Amino acid sequence: MIRKLRTPAVLALALALAGASYGAEEPPVPAGPALTPEELSGAVKIDALTIPTPGEVLAAIDKLGKPDWASAIRPPISTNYSSRAQMAINIGGLVADGYIAVEAASPQQVKNIGRDIVTLARPLGVGQDIINRGKSLVEFADDGRWDTLKEEFEATQNEVKTSMRENKDSELITLVTLGGWIRATQAMANYVAAHYTEDAAKLLRQPGIVHFLNERLAALPEKVRDDNAVRKARAGLATMEKAISFPAATPPSKEAVQNLDDLATKLLKDLAVKKQ
Repeated sequence: MIRKLRTPAVLALALALAGASYGAEEPPVPAGPALTPEELSGAVKIDALTIPTPGEVLAAIDKLGKPDWASAIRPPISTNYSSRAQMAINIGGLVADGYIAVEAASPQQVKNIGRDIVTLARPLGVGQDIINRGKSLVEFADDGRWDTLKEEFEATQNEVKTSMRENKDSELITLVTLGGWIRATQAMANYVAAHYTEDAAKLLRQPGIVHFLNERLAALPEKVRDDNAVRKARAGLATMEKAISFPAATPPSKEAVQNLDDLATKLLKDLAVKKQ
């Protein structure tokens, strides 16, 4: 059995400690046709970000109530980009979409998203392992193996990052993480806005995470920083930071949560536009 996702309680703690520092970089783990529990555990930290995975954010939403996950599925995005940075950002977003499709128990959406991830990943030179992982997603979706699919999407993201590091594209790892975080945060903000409680709204406080992502983006090579998609991501993240950095003792209002949802939704759309 592949490593289970961290519990929602751990996620809540991670989000609450939004001002905390983040871990040092760990050595890469080898890629292969299948990841052992030990390999997967290491791969989760391969980009040095102790940031909740999309699956963990969505697990926290499940603890808040009974979301209508089918309504959270977004329309298909383009998979024909010329920008490698834009490909990486949208791979991250698609991984989060995959978790949502699994929560919605939609085999066809899982297949579509798995196909799109493979299509975006191919030009980045991620190798045959990701193609095989895409085939596994189809197989598990046909069999209705939903718990396995959650683990498979996590493994897919980790293998993409591992391949990027091996291909000397480590700067793209941050962008994959960024795309997944934006999409998962948007899904959470959307749910909290529609089912507002102060306790749920407090989970959106993540100033430390946004600050850390901003630092990583600022440290990217100049050529990557100048990419139009990255510039849009940095500008959008700056607007989200204001909405997500509220005082710990003062949860945001329903209107503020809706504003965060709107900002994240717009940013996702801008990052998915084919012509940058």
